[in-house]
Amino acid sequence: MTGNQASAGHLLRLIRDGRATTRGALQRATGLSRSTVGHRLDQLFAAGWLREGEAAPVEGSTGGRPSTRLEFDAEHAVVLAADLGTRHASAAVLDLAGTVLAERSGELVIADGPDPVLDRLAQWFAALLKESGTAPERVCGIGLSVPGPVDWASGLVIQPPIMPGWDAYPIRERLQEAWSRHVDGTVPPVPVLVDNDANLMAYAEQRAGHQDCAAFLLVKVSTGIGAGVVVDGQLYRGIDGGAGDIGHIRLHDCPEALCMCGSYGCLAAVASGRALARQLTDAGIEVTSGSGVREHLAAGHPDAVRLAREAGRRVGEVLVTVVTLLNPGVLVIAGDLAGAPFLTGVRELLYQRAMPRTTAHLSVVTSQLGERAGLAGAAAMVVEDLYAPDRADARLASLAG
Repeated sequence: MTGNQASAGHLLRLIRDGRATTRGALQRATGLSRSTVGHRLDQLFAAGWLREGEAAPVEGSTGGRPSTRLEFDAEHAVVLAADLGTRHASAAVLDLAGTVLAERSGELVIADGPDPVLDRLAQWFAALLKESGTAPERVCGIGLSVPGPVDWASGLVIQPPIMPGWDAYPIRERLQEAWSRHVDGTVPPVPVLVDNDANLMAYAEQRAGHQDCAAFLLVKVSTGIGAGVVVDGQLYRGIDGGAGDIGHIRLHDCPEALCMCGSYGCLAAVASGRALARQLTDAGIEVTSGSGVREHLAAGHPDAVRLAREAGRRVGEVLVTVVTLLNPGVLVIAGDLAGAPFLTGVRELLYQRAMPRTTAHLSVVTSQLGERAGLAGAAAMVVEDLYAPDRADARLASLAG
């Protein structure tokens, strides 16, 4: 590792990843001199990003003074994160290790449009900071999870079927403005990052429980249906954020099923929480949303159980192709329908239709993080972006200036 590949930001990455956590280990990993390593560590200490931990034994040593272990200081700043659903939202203050310091959730209808929703989120953030005893100046970024396709580079939601009024809306700028206003405009703007909910849930679940899985797939089935893909620890978003939008794959035998996107025969029009709510209502059981279906499933309602299992089979039909293409090691089923009946349906079709080799090393499981997955993913997205080597170097240069 030479040149800017051994910058302060790259040293921080080595420390955060656990690959080199002492001064000596950093010298060996980078080929830098002791004085150069010391200078770059001084930058990181001055920024408050590093701290000294317990002494580490010297590799291969039988005695002598142990080396000081270097640690990323996850408490030097906080992240604000929010997870928007169609009728419900969660928000939290988290430290840089993902520990929740304060959290709240409540009704927030995404169809009301971006202005009232983002303003309400900013209010929640300001209240949560007070609740956690955290000064606004310690916020380093905001992460937002949304139930629609997002162009990562621009942060814009693109043609979202279940987010009327949000298409190409400047979410980042508007949330920055609302946040600044609700903390009396006394702090500088902070970066706002936006991504699709299934992407962020996949990112969080893979990091939390499946770090060794090089090809990871999460499918969220709630009001809509979407998937997140993590390959070699990185989210795969596609060219413009459309990767994983499996809810709009057409089923050949459902030409009459009208989807929220305006097309007919989409998987989401047949097997999503919204679709099951409609089917239950047609059967005389009034249900208005995917969360309502979840309540009936928790109560063991036979019609809900039957429909959820059949929905799982329909999703399984599509996942046969997805799994054959990606060859993942783990498939996580998440969202309102992620219970035993739906999971059973998915497994039935998947193992029945896919080639045995494709599923021989595949684990089909439910979420470990549950309803916090979106928040955890949104916070992790911010931290990984802000402390990535090049971004970290730019921030250090700004602090020094």
